[in-house]
Amino acid sequence: MGSEAPQSVEIRASTLEEAIEKGLLQLGLARNEVIIEIVDEGSRGVLGMGARDAVIRLTPLRTPKAVAAPSQPAPPPPAVLREEAPAAPRTEGDEEARVAKEVLAELLAQMKIKATIRAERAQAASPDEDPPWVLNIQGADLGVLIGRRGETLNALQYITRLIVSREIQRRANIVVDVEGYKARREEALRRLAVRMAEQARRLGKTIVLEPMPANERRIIHLALRDDQSVTTESIGSGDQRKVTIIPAQNSGR
Repeated sequence: MGSEAPQSVEIRASTLEEAIEKGLLQLGLARNEVIIEIVDEGSRGVLGMGARDAVIRLTPLRTPKAVAAPSQPAPPPPAVLREEAPAAPRTEGDEEARVAKEVLAELLAQMKIKATIRAERAQAASPDEDPPWVLNIQGADLGVLIGRRGETLNALQYITRLIVSREIQRRANIVVDVEGYKARREEALRRLAVRMAEQARRLGKTIVLEPMPANERRIIHLALRDDQSVTTESIGSGDQRKVTIIPAQNSGR
C-alpha cells in the first residue's frame, strides 16, 4: 500500500537552534526523525545592523505523527540523519576569523574607510600557545588608523575584540594591524631591547626606556627574558609606565 511522501517545511528564526526547535514543534517530530538542511545560517549583524534570520528546511523521515503498528516495530533510523547545505567544514577558529572580519569591515565602513582585510594565524611561540588571528588592513592612506604611537589602532583592536567576543560568546583572540605596522614595530622594539641591554652591560648601569603601552613593554620583557646578563622591570604608572633594563651585577644575580 502506497503512502504520500513527507513534505519538507522551511522555518525562519533568529538563530539556527531556534528555527530547528520551532520546526520540530510544528511537525510534531523529534530531532532524529528529520533531515535538517541549513539554507541560511543567518547573521547577528554588527551593533544591530545587517542582522539576518537563519533559515532551515526540515524533511520528515516519516509522515508526521504516524504511529507504527505493534506487530510491525518501526525500523531503526538511518545512521546519518542530519544534512547541511554544502560547505567546507568550519572549525571554531575559522568562525572566529569570519566574524572578526565582518565586524572590522563594518567598523571601517562606518568610518568611511575603503580597505581590504586579510586574516591569517600568527605564528605560535610554543606548542602550547593558541596563536591569535591577525586581521591586517590593507589600502591607501591608512595612517589615520594607526595614530600617535599606535593609539588609534589599539583602540580599533579593543572595539573589534569587544564586539567579536560578544558575538561568539567567548574571548576573541585577535590582533588588528594596518599594513604590517605592528609586525614592523615589534621587530624594531626587539632590536631596541637587544641594543639597550648591550649598553646596560657595557656601562654597568640601569637603562630606562621611554614610556610605552603595555603590549610594547611586554615585547621588551620577552625579548630579554632569556638574557642572563640583564633583568627588566616596569616602573611608573599610567601612560608614563616604562621599562628599565638592569645589568645582572646591579640586580643581585
